[in-house]
Amino acid sequence: MKRRVLVVDDSLTVRSDLDEALTGAGFDVTLAGTLAEARHRLATGKSDLVVLDVLLPDGDGVDLLRELRSLPGTPVPVMLLSTEAEVKDRIRGLRTGADDYAGKPYDRDWLISRARALTRSPGREAPAPVVLVIDDSPTVREGLRAALSEAGYEVATAETGEAGLRLAADARPAAIIVDSGLPGIDGATVIRRLRQDTALRRLPVMLLTASESRDFEVSALDAGADAYVRKEDGMPVVLAKLVALMRASGAPSGVEETASLGSPKRVLAVDDSETYLQVLAGQLRNEGYDVALARSGAEALQLLEVQPVDCVLLDLLMPGLSGTEACRAIKMNPAWRDIPLIMLTALDEREAMIEGINAGADDYITKSADFEVLRARLRAQIRRKQFEEENRHIREELGRREKEATEERAARVLAETKASLMAELERKNQELESFSYSVSHDLRAPLRAIDGFCAALQEDCAASLDETGRGYLARVRNAAGRMGRLIDDLLSFSRIGRHGMTRVAVDMDGLFRGAIAEAREQNPSRALEFEVATLPRIPGDASLLTQVVQNLVSNAVKYSEGRNPANIRVSAEEFQTETVYSVRDNGVGFDPQYAHKLFGVFQRLHRADEFQGTGVGLALVRRIVERHGGRVWAEGTPGAGATFHFALPSGDPLS
Repeated sequence: MKRRVLVVDDSLTVRSDLDEALTGAGFDVTLAGTLAEARHRLATGKSDLVVLDVLLPDGDGVDLLRELRSLPGTPVPVMLLSTEAEVKDRIRGLRTGADDYAGKPYDRDWLISRARALTRSPGREAPAPVVLVIDDSPTVREGLRAALSEAGYEVATAETGEAGLRLAADARPAAIIVDSGLPGIDGATVIRRLRQDTALRRLPVMLLTASESRDFEVSALDAGADAYVRKEDGMPVVLAKLVALMRASGAPSGVEETASLGSPKRVLAVDDSETYLQVLAGQLRNEGYDVALARSGAEALQLLEVQPVDCVLLDLLMPGLSGTEACRAIKMNPAWRDIPLIMLTALDEREAMIEGINAGADDYITKSADFEVLRARLRAQIRRKQFEEENRHIREELGRREKEATEERAARVLAETKASLMAELERKNQELESFSYSVSHDLRAPLRAIDGFCAALQEDCAASLDETGRGYLARVRNAAGRMGRLIDDLLSFSRIGRHGMTRVAVDMDGLFRGAIAEAREQNPSRALEFEVATLPRIPGDASLLTQVVQNLVSNAVKYSEGRNPANIRVSAEEFQTETVYSVRDNGVGFDPQYAHKLFGVFQRLHRADEFQGTGVGLALVRRIVERHGGRVWAEGTPGAGATFHFALPSGDPLS
């Protein structure tokens, strides 16, 4: 039975557009242009959803919403639809009881997805397995629809890869058939994005191609396809392989589903420049995002009170409540602090970046950057949040089952469940590491090209450039060098998870003395004083712990620059269950309130012109120590030095 939608809007263009879009998506649509007509439609027929404009010729749409919320029984879902000119309209409508709010201009795919979500009944199941067909050829789509329908499947279709990904997130089909050659992103890219999406990666996917080359099978499987079919093979082969794919697809994991990357995403954009805000909103809507607009930090906080969002784009410099202050307020609120937040600013300065990051921002980008960069950063933050949510679901499920475990039988069930969930958590962490490694590795080639061409310009064309031009080239090469070091450190960080561990009795005294000798060799002109107490051996991986020791010693040497002499003390204290190693220096120290940031990737508490570095060394330390089952922490006082501790589990020294 079709779900019924009442569209109430005084614009004939909007009514016609929504009628076409919703009818094409399988809804039964009724239209009204006034409040009086809407009340008549509601009195004479049932609706599963009301899409309601706020500004109508005979009244306020929110008044009708208030009437609907006062009726007894199960309330009908209401999606308000209005311009973004007045933030107060969105806030007022949501506080009155609207289930959602879409700003004009709206994205049709996003609105349809939200309509499906709002009208989905809790136990309602599709009458047959759904197969999603993604192909730009109407002939092929209809041919597959007819053959699959006759075979007993329910069929959904999309003409582009982007539309197919959104439909996959919404419909959660039993299988997907995707054409290799599509406008926009091709079939192989569609499959790769599905495999990156934790909510969709297990869907069986068949790649369809017109290629006659047998080599295509290798490229299809490399892309992540479960099977491939040449169009010339015919429908019987397609159906046979589809049956085999669905039969072989694995059972669900039992872990709570997370939202798909392709599901509707809402972005809160905050900027006091109306021109930039509208340009940004237009670009994001073209990418399928719903965009909520705020003109100040105060408006942004008011919107977050009534409507959840998937990411916040926040201008750094604004009158009143600044971007930095708004960022701190968001990150201090337990309900909002996990929302990815990207700081936007016209200032291409490291100080501005540090200010935003220290306020809690997850990323930073200048307004002058290409929109492709912003789109990639936005998608990366949403993907990161998805990984974190799924890992959280796994941890919560593990905790719930641990709580339920009782007596011997319950303990046995708990142990088995814990082993399967921990394996899945490890696999997902490995996938995240693999993603980071792939991104870092792929950045090397264009970076080498940039540096190489700049070097060629300096060598071959220096005479034709003035001093300003030569200075620009030097700055580009310096920036490329910094980027190269960042990539190298990120690759090192991602490799830690891939490194197999060999546990031996590690001579910590020897490791520290070797690192100290290397530090003296690298800093021959500095007055360095080291005090090393007796350090016990510890079970662990020698090569990994060497990195821990080298990073902590070099960190102490670096941040004690300017002290004459620099005094660095290494000590250890043995407890019943662990041994704690400490590295203390008399350097610049740090503000204790930011201690939690020290061990994060690319987290720095000092400017790059004060102390060089990429902000990865201490993250490596934490990663390695935690792989050993240990823990890390730091203590410091501004101007009075810092102490870094790491604790490793005690045990048989394996002597």
